[in-house]
Amino acid sequence: MPRWESDAQGRLERAALELFETQGFERTSVAQIARAAGLTERSFYRYFPDKREVLFAGSELEAHLVAQVEAADSGLTPIEALLTALGTADEVFRSREFLLRRVKVIAASPALAERDLIKLAAIADALARALEHRGVEPGQARFIIDVAMAITRRATSRWLADPDAAFPDLVAQATAELREAVAPPAPSVG
Repeated sequence: MPRWESDAQGRLERAALELFETQGFERTSVAQIARAAGLTERSFYRYFPDKREVLFAGSELEAHLVAQVEAADSGLTPIEALLTALGTADEVFRSREFLLRRVKVIAASPALAERDLIKLAAIADALARALEHRGVEPGQARFIIDVAMAITRRATSRWLADPDAAFPDLVAQATAELREAVAPPAPSVG
């Protein structure tokens, strides 16, 4: 086997997902994942500190979203800058199929569900700091993040269910639904 295989990280992620689906997270070992990917355990640990991390690889999403917030037009409100950034998250996501499978595996494992929450909290913290760099007060930044994450969860679940939907459109739709829920249009007089 060659020393440096192409897309080793991706192969490990795919192998882990398949094994987690077929035999469960708890019954899958790092050695099994590495073997299924055609790599060694040592190779596995070059990319991931433990088997939980294989489904939460890298900080690509966090880095992407923070960069988008930082690059957002200064004329946008903080929530607009954040929602615009979150609307580009699909640029970093792997395939929709991979995400659907990943969601099911995470839902079936308390350890993975916990790690998912920890990762989301880290992303929220990084985005709060990005908003603070734009001049938003820390408490307000956290509030904006919480609202935006709720909008994104709604948009993501719809995106995963509808292969023809555009993710930015679903973020805009969920935002409009929230606006209508908290400030319904005034009844027309007539």
